[in-house]
Amino acid sequence: MTSPSPSVDGPGSQEPTPGRSTDPITAVPVRYPERWVAAGVVLVLAAMFVNMLVTNPAFNWPFMLEHMFSDPVLRGVWVTLSATVLSMIIGILLGVILAVMRLSGNPILVSVSWLYTWFFRGVPRLVLAVLFGNIAILYSTIHIGLPFDNYWMPMLGLEGDARFFAIDARTLLTGYTAGLLALSLSEGAYMAEIIRAGLQSVDKGQTEAAQALGMSRSKIMRRITLPQAMRVVIPPTGNETIAMLKDTALLAYVPVTIELFYQLQAVGTRTYQIFPMLVAACLWYLAITSVLMVGQYFIERRFSRSERGAGGHVVGGAH
Repeated sequence: MTSPSPSVDGPGSQEPTPGRSTDPITAVPVRYPERWVAAGVVLVLAAMFVNMLVTNPAFNWPFMLEHMFSDPVLRGVWVTLSATVLSMIIGILLGVILAVMRLSGNPILVSVSWLYTWFFRGVPRLVLAVLFGNIAILYSTIHIGLPFDNYWMPMLGLEGDARFFAIDARTLLTGYTAGLLALSLSEGAYMAEIIRAGLQSVDKGQTEAAQALGMSRSKIMRRITLPQAMRVVIPPTGNETIAMLKDTALLAYVPVTIELFYQLQAVGTRTYQIFPMLVAACLWYLAITSVLMVGQYFIERRFSRSERGAGGHVVGGAH
C-alpha cells in the first residue's frame, strides 16, 4: 500500500501558491491633511497673539513691571493669601460641623444644616460680601449677654439689662473682617456638601464593627470615618482653595482697600494706566494659582498612592 504523497502546499514547501503574492506588505499611514491645516492656523493665531503682546503699546510692559511689585501691591498679595487661608480654615471647620449635623439623624440639626447650605450656596459671594460690608446698618452696636433680656426682665420686675459687653459694629466688623466672614460662611456651605459626600463614601460596615468594639461615635468619626473620607474630600477641597483665592478679589467691593485687586486698580486709576494694571492682576492670580495647582497635584498623587497601597495590602491579605 502506497502512502499519499506530501502536499505541495505543505508548511515546508517554498513554492508560491497560485494567485498569492510573496512580496512583503508595505503599510502606508493614513494621512490627515486637515490636521496640518488646523495646526498651521493655530500657529498663525499664536504668532499674532504674541506679536500683539509685544508690539501693542496699550500693555505698557515697563510701567506694569515697575508697579506690580511695589510695596502696596506686595502687601495686597499677603492680604489675599491670608484671606484665602483663613477663609478655607473656617470654611472647612464649618463644613465638618454642618456635615455631621446633616448626617446625625436629629431632625432639628438636619433642618438647620440644610437651611444653612441652601442659603449660602444660593446667594452669590459678591452679594454676600457687599451685604456683610454694610451689616452695621442692621446692628450699630453688638451686645453680648443673655438673650431676650428686654422681654423677660420687665416681666420679672427687673431693671436694666442682662448685657455684659457691647462694641460698635463698625469697630468690630472692619472691611477685612466682614469680607472674611462672607467668604468663610459661603465656603462652609460648599465644604459641608464635599465632606458629607466623603463621609458617605466610607463603608458603613466599618462603623458597625467599631460600634461593636465599644467605640464612641466621636471616636469612630475621628479615627475611622474622617481619615478614610479624606481620599474623597482632598481633590475637591484643592479646587475650592483655588476658587477661594480668586474670589478674594471680591473683597475689593466691600471695600477692603489693602487687598491685591483693589491696590492694582488704585494704581491704574491714579496713573490713568488701567489696562496694564488689570493685566498685572491677571498675572498675579495666575502665578499664585499655578503654585496652588502644583501643590494640589502632589497632594492628590500622594493620597492616590496611599489608596493603591491600601488596596494592594487587602488583596495580599486575601491570598
